[in-house]
Amino acid sequence: MDASDQSAAQQCAAAKAAAPALARASRELKDAALMELAESLERRSAEILAANALDLAAGEEAGLSDALLDRLRLDRSRISAIADGAREVARLDDPVGELLEERELDNGLHLQVLRAALGVVAVVYEARPNVTIDAAGLCIKSGNACVLRGSATAERTNAVLASVARDAVVAAGLPAAAVTLVGGGREQLAELATQKGIVDLIIPRGGEGLKAALEAVATVPVLYAASGNCHVYVDRSADLADAVAIAVNSKVQRPGVCNAAETLLVHRDVAASFIPLVARELLAAGVELRVDEAVRGFAGPELAGQLVDAVEADWETEFLDLIMAVRVVDSLEQAIEHIALYGSGHSEAIVTADEAAADEFRHGVDAACIYVNASTRFTDGAVFGMGSEIGISTQKLHARGPIGLRELCTIKYVVTGDGHVRA
Repeated sequence: MDASDQSAAQQCAAAKAAAPALARASRELKDAALMELAESLERRSAEILAANALDLAAGEEAGLSDALLDRLRLDRSRISAIADGAREVARLDDPVGELLEERELDNGLHLQVLRAALGVVAVVYEARPNVTIDAAGLCIKSGNACVLRGSATAERTNAVLASVARDAVVAAGLPAAAVTLVGGGREQLAELATQKGIVDLIIPRGGEGLKAALEAVATVPVLYAASGNCHVYVDRSADLADAVAIAVNSKVQRPGVCNAAETLLVHRDVAASFIPLVARELLAAGVELRVDEAVRGFAGPELAGQLVDAVEADWETEFLDLIMAVRVVDSLEQAIEHIALYGSGHSEAIVTADEAAADEFRHGVDAACIYVNASTRFTDGAVFGMGSEIGISTQKLHARGPIGLRELCTIKYVVTGDGHVRA
């Protein structure tokens, strides 16, 4: 039976059967699969781009926004970057078997704590075909079988990319079911999410709708790579030129990604000088600004007509588009309170020349990544030296921040004795 004719449960069972071979595989074998994967991506780029063109055409017909189409779009440079990510993962140390702790117990037993593969990792994602390869590559290197479930938006692209990854693992001598692509709709998603004892972990990478769909049905542990309602706060001591550059980059560089800033908070003491500067830059870049009454006043009559009045929902919305909410705050404390109320725990930035303010922000803001005088757009596994990532975890259990090799592992205690028995 072809894998495409199998149910999600059957495909997960096949991945479970393949998992022990991945867990035992040597670094050399896994790295060979990753290098073959990288080379195959570039060899088969024409095939990948043809499938992607069909998905893009369907997306345009369905009315996807420019930002969502950008997330879906592949070109030769993006394929090369994905391939380079696979090569970088191959160059990283093998996490499986990594010695975390070692000691002799008082009773003479020798205790080691080692990193170990999870087993079967399912990744559910929306409109990001690069995740197909990033997830497959990270799972291969971390000794896990991988079950992939992309969205219908990227169905054709994901099918080709998954076949590239599957062919690479087979060429290296690993089971084909080490990389499995599951199709279907919400019914199949629910089937995948309830494979308790078969699937060890599900990682969803998408919006709040996907998160809610899984929360409603999942019996398998879920590590949410969830939404990014990220903020840039411009403090009273900020260098305004730096603040403009950071705010614009955080919003405009790629607005459809989870580490793009959605809200700009401005200290009242610099609002009169800063808001006209940043508003002109953001408006020139095509950003719709949704502002509070204070921002409108500081912007002045020249710009006020180009601004939109913010509503309460704007502060909690991940726009994933060229839209930004802007608010004036009276203090650093008020900025931290705003982020605590509306932020998603992803990436938060402060622009300041005051080290005490920076320190208060570092310790007062609860998020996976905190930036001082830098754009939120740097939250990325590749940028952090992790090769690539499956997503950014905003949770606090097991993994937080970029989900890379070590986040796809668990631990095991290995205890060696010499005929020891417990009295």
